[in-house]
Amino acid sequence: MSYKIFTPQNLQDYLYGYENIKEFFEGEELQVQEIGDGNLNFVFRAKSKKNPQKSLIIKQAVPYLRCAGEDYPLSKERMSFEIRALKEYENLAPSYAPKVYLDDEEMSLVVMQDLNNHIILRKGLIQGKIYPNFSEQISTFLANTLFYTSSLYLQSYEKRDMMERFNKNSELCKLTEDFVFTFPYMEHETNVVEEMNKELSNRLFSDMEFKKEVLKLKYLFMTKSDALLHGDLHTGSIMVNEKETYVIDPEFAFFGPFGFDIGALIANLASSYISHTVQNGNEDYREWILNTIEEIWQKFEKKFLSLWSRQKESALLTYGFIDEKTLKEYQKEFMKDILKESAGFAGCKMARRVFGIAGVEEIRGIKDDSLRKKAQKISLSTGVALVKNREKIENIKDLTTIIRKCDEWTI
Repeated sequence: MSYKIFTPQNLQDYLYGYENIKEFFEGEELQVQEIGDGNLNFVFRAKSKKNPQKSLIIKQAVPYLRCAGEDYPLSKERMSFEIRALKEYENLAPSYAPKVYLDDEEMSLVVMQDLNNHIILRKGLIQGKIYPNFSEQISTFLANTLFYTSSLYLQSYEKRDMMERFNKNSELCKLTEDFVFTFPYMEHETNVVEEMNKELSNRLFSDMEFKKEVLKLKYLFMTKSDALLHGDLHTGSIMVNEKETYVIDPEFAFFGPFGFDIGALIANLASSYISHTVQNGNEDYREWILNTIEEIWQKFEKKFLSLWSRQKESALLTYGFIDEKTLKEYQKEFMKDILKESAGFAGCKMARRVFGIAGVEEIRGIKDDSLRKKAQKISLSTGVALVKNREKIENIKDLTTIIRKCDEWTI
């Protein structure tokens, strides 16, 4: 069957062409609804009319950027990289990725587990919900996916073979280069600058010190191939409840710097912190967010180093090359570099959400004009501070101190 864009009206016939899907639904008539609210793809929920508890999610890539429309073409083959990443997650972190029932690269489509007992983390954070297991679970996901796809674990030929399967995800990498590291910091047609923020945008667009630091981070993103990254690990790509955490939507998957996924997650938690600071000042919840950021890093570092300590041979290390004391010193410096890198990427991710095409609900969705303006200013200033001060960061508390002082920064 040649590629076509599916609708709720024609999906059942396609799905029932696969016996395992038909068996899942016991051949019952389906109700299909388009539920996607993301920037890139169409997402459907198919459920049995007879037994609505039986449901699956269908995600299809279309040949354009959904949030910009058909005038912004984008290869539908991006879904192939999401499918490949989900298969890697099934091996490396099976407890934290949805089960895949069907993948069809020709149709740029994947059918997967419906996490209908979970909520998008961003929405839960907006509602002020606490997730006691989140830092433990997401740190395990990060440690496993980053370590086991890196040269700290793999041999060179294994790493190159794996990279080959993701190297052609160039269109989505270019989207990141443009919409995270470039367009949001200059006059550009895709930006969203409200009249009340003209002065703020002018200051950002003329801040050459910031732009120089952004170029350094952009170059890292383009050239450093540490490990397989999710590539877009924000709070809208994570589904949670009080017991479980699932990572979804890895269509941006590529081999890049260790700190990029970590930084993206920190940035979105920091945006939530700022949103609550501006809107309600809930001190206990704000502290939980900062504690969560700290715990994610601390747990990630401990787990990552534990995995590394068990690996005696890899592309990087040959057994007997270095003594244990010197290796520990090297590892300490290595992790500090990842933290600094993470802080810089977090700053870019925060700053780009203020005027860039893809804002975040917790900031841009604030209804009150004066509060929204304040949140945007604080978010932007904090992002810029993280970028400019990343080399001074020695530990995770230095990073959260920058966020804690969010209303003191200016650009």
